[in-house]
Amino acid sequence: MKGKGTRPRLGREDVLAAAERLVMRHGPRALTMRGLADELGAAVTSIYWHVGNREALLDALVERTLADLGEIRPAGRTPAQRVVSVARALRRQLLDHPHLIAMVHERGLTERMFLPAQRALVHEVHEAGLRGVRAADAVRAVQVLVVGHVLVERNRERAPAQRPGEEELWTARAAQGDGALARALAGPLDPEALFTTSVKALVTGLLGPGA
Repeated sequence: MKGKGTRPRLGREDVLAAAERLVMRHGPRALTMRGLADELGAAVTSIYWHVGNREALLDALVERTLADLGEIRPAGRTPAQRVVSVARALRRQLLDHPHLIAMVHERGLTERMFLPAQRALVHEVHEAGLRGVRAADAVRAVQVLVVGHVLVERNRERAPAQRPGEEELWTARAAQGDGALARALAGPLDPEALFTTSVKALVTGLLGPGA
C-alpha cells in the first residue's frame, strides 16, 4: 500500500507532456532538466532515466509533436472546399503550437512536418484534375500562403503600437472618396476572415471557378 505522501509513479509520457507544457509556455530555451524536474516535482536523475539527456529529450519531444500534429482530414463537398479546409487546419496548427513548431524547424524537420498537409493537398488537386507541375505549383502555393499569413499575423501581434494608426491614416480622401473602403481599412483586422478570403481566392485561381 502506498504511503500518504507517496508520489504517483513517473512515466516517460509524463515527462514528455511536462516538457511540452514548458516549451509551449516559454519556448525551447526554457527547457532544462532542472526546470523539468521542478515542473514534475521529481529528481533530475529520474528525468534522465526516462528520456536520457537534453538532446534525447528534444528529439523525443519533436517526434511527439510531429505525431500530435498528425494527419489533416479535409472537409467539404468539392476539391476547392477541401483544399480551403486543409489550409485553415494547417494555419491553426501553426498558430496553436508556435514554440513547438519553432523547435521542429530548428532541428531540420520542417518539411517532414508539412508532409501530412501536402499529401492531403495532392489528393484534392488531383481530384480537381490537376497533374504534374500544375498540381505541384498548387500545393506549394497554398502552403506558402498559409506560412506567409501566419508570419504576418505573428509580426502584427508583436509589433509596437503604431502612431498614427490605421484609424487615423484612412480617411475618405485617402481612399479616393470611397468612404466604405476607408472605414473598413480604419477598422480592426480580422485575421481569420482575411485568411479565408485570401485562400479561397487563391484556390479559385488555381483550380478554376468550377472546382
